[in-house]
Amino acid sequence: MFSEERREKILEVLKNEGRVLAKELSDALQVSIDSIRRDLSSLEDNGLLKRTHGGAIPVTEVNKGPSPNEVRFGEGSKYEKAIAKEAIKYIKENDTIFLSGGGMHHEIVKHLPQYRLTVVTNSLATADALREKDNIDLYMVGGKVKKSGNMTDALVTNLISQYSFDVSFATGGGISERGISTATPEVAAFMSAVEKVSRKVVGVFPHYKIGVNAFAKVGPVTNVDVVITDDDAPRDHLSAIEQQGVSVVIAHSNFSHEQPASKTE
Repeated sequence: MFSEERREKILEVLKNEGRVLAKELSDALQVSIDSIRRDLSSLEDNGLLKRTHGGAIPVTEVNKGPSPNEVRFGEGSKYEKAIAKEAIKYIKENDTIFLSGGGMHHEIVKHLPQYRLTVVTNSLATADALREKDNIDLYMVGGKVKKSGNMTDALVTNLISQYSFDVSFATGGGISERGISTATPEVAAFMSAVEKVSRKVVGVFPHYKIGVNAFAKVGPVTNVDVVITDDDAPRDHLSAIEQQGVSVVIAHSNFSHEQPASKTE
């Protein structure tokens, strides 16, 4: 198989599966892993994918908005599940936490502990998932409702300043050494307002959002106390984040049994 044919096959797999691993491509295409790495580098140079630790993911558009609700609130990936299980370790009994309506927030909702909590949200989907939980006191901050069911306009951004949270969970379009970012200035302003009234901010970013700079900056990476990601995250970007004094925790997703999370080396 010629290199151009191989690269077309790589792009086809990437389109169908959402990510590729160099080792799996090497086995499937029966070429050396060094050849696959050269293919991935060439495709990245041409703007056709983004390399990650051990493989590649699709190129993220700078102003790409959130996924459709059926994707965001569907069955979470193994990466999201691993990150959510690690994230809830930062919640203590009787805490007041903030959860918005992103895909990672929806996954955290599924794994919330059974002890008493107060949850504040700006998301109809999050509120609906929690409203019948006997152990949760649920509050909703309101404004103009978007099609996603989230509210992020100036009204709700002003309202959020009246609250204080023990823990909030930050996610968005991406995080890098340059900071946290998302698709629109409106959402960025809301996320920044939440961070300002949170005693601890836990960043929950799957590997495909590490090293990504979306359109609107929320704030510096130092706005979060810890970043939780998965074991496919690019180590160079994680190291750059750690160098700014932010803790990084790896949630292991590649094992069927429970593994303790670890910091990057």
